[in-house]
Amino acid sequence: VCKRMDLVCQRMLNQGFLKVERYHNLCQKQVKAQLPRRESERRNHSLARHADILAAVETRLSLLNMTFMKYVDSNLCCFIPGKVIDEIYRVLRYVNSTRAPQRAHEVLQELRDISSMAMEYFDEKIVPILKRKMPGSDVSGRLIGTAPVPGPSAALTTMQLFSKQNPSRQEVTKLQQQVKANGTGLTALKREISELRIKVQEQQKQLQDQDQKLLEQTQIIGEQNARLAELERKLREVMESTVGNSSGSGSNEQSSRKRKKVVESTDCPRKSKRLRNRK
Repeated sequence: VCKRMDLVCQRMLNQGFLKVERYHNLCQKQVKAQLPRRESERRNHSLARHADILAAVETRLSLLNMTFMKYVDSNLCCFIPGKVIDEIYRVLRYVNSTRAPQRAHEVLQELRDISSMAMEYFDEKIVPILKRKMPGSDVSGRLIGTAPVPGPSAALTTMQLFSKQNPSRQEVTKLQQQVKANGTGLTALKREISELRIKVQEQQKQLQDQDQKLLEQTQIIGEQNARLAELERKLREVMESTVGNSSGSGSNEQSSRKRKKVVESTDCPRKSKRLRNRK
């Protein structure tokens, strides 16, 4: 590869990671400015999922920063996984362009997979090579390359010097191996801790979603109970009105019958008088 082309590509990758960090900070500030201050009100806000996705992206950016930027600042390598930068940009643009995004674990699945693979490969395959290039790491080479002290020992051959210095070199190599093993163990522990923190955050978000669903269901049940009570009240009113109408019609019939009887009783003496006159 052309060295100038290699340097240009490295510079572009490093600048891409820094730019995506700044873009994420800008998006997060815009979302936080629109969210309410109270945590209880933020859960029911329309931008709650936007904030969750941006918080998860922030944890991924911090993990990538801890993994790569130590060696990038030392000019030993560049920010290698450019696909991770593209995926972060995709997630941030999706968050800015949609009003109701999907859940965080659905949106960030691809980002988590490729970033985890990139960090694992970097720690296992590339970091051991870079540590050899770091200043102060090649102690054995300096011990072997030291000049002999003038005096009686100057007459010794190089093979004798090598044989005398061989035990100290072995000890140094053992120490280097132990340091490397400890470093790999620490990086693995850090990665596990970060993954556990992310899982805990996801579980907390799932619990919050479940609590919100329970609140919604209780509200729906309350509304249904209110509707049922209203329907029962209307049924009672209808029943009472029908009973009142039936009693009113019965009283009207009785009063009409009584009126007929009174009329007949008043007509009877008149009829008897007419019959007498005719006779």
